[in-house]
Amino acid sequence: MSGLDLEVITRSWPYLLKGLQYTVQLTVVAAIGGVIFGTLLALARLSSWRALSMVAAGYVNLMRSVPLLLVIFWFYFLAPVLIQAITGAERPPSIGAERSAYVTFIMFEAAYFCEIMRAGIQSIPRGQVAAAYAIGLDYRQAMQLVVLPQAFRNMLPVLLTQTIILFQDVSLVSLLNVTDFVGAATKVAQRDSRVVEMYLFVALVYFVLCWALSQGVRRLQARIAVIR
Repeated sequence: MSGLDLEVITRSWPYLLKGLQYTVQLTVVAAIGGVIFGTLLALARLSSWRALSMVAAGYVNLMRSVPLLLVIFWFYFLAPVLIQAITGAERPPSIGAERSAYVTFIMFEAAYFCEIMRAGIQSIPRGQVAAAYAIGLDYRQAMQLVVLPQAFRNMLPVLLTQTIILFQDVSLVSLLNVTDFVGAATKVAQRDSRVVEMYLFVALVYFVLCWALSQGVRRLQARIAVIR
């Protein structure tokens, strides 16, 4: 431990902070997009239209059965080839690693948020839906004004827990040479030959942030339970 050069962290802090900001930004965008897309998938899975329900279920089961790393590689390497085949272009379009990361994480996380929201929707008593219809609301209004707000509130701790997992999974984008927090630390470690210092620092930051967020979720869960 006496041979550790901790000054490499202070020297590289602006660059590392930029990577951490990208990690947080990707996490927030993917979480918001995943919740929106996942809620639509949940409604599709609960739809009485069997074809729509089967398509949504197939998508969810596919995404939840494939490793995230493989989905990242699929979209980054195969999506341009598929777009070229569909459009008949001369060469595959350049999507870019960062754009691929945003799309991939939204699509992947939507499958998990879908199941969370589906459980939340099914937890609402049917009597409330019947009461919404009784006062003249249609299906869209009942979902928008009665069911979804309660389902979101009930599932908020689970949604936040999944977001913490998402925050950890974002580190995989470093394999696409994207400068997230882990990617920035890797480049600094290779440049200065300080692998141990950088990865210890990254592990410490992830532990502190995830532990703090987990404690916040636990308190929120206890507060919601008291309100109930």
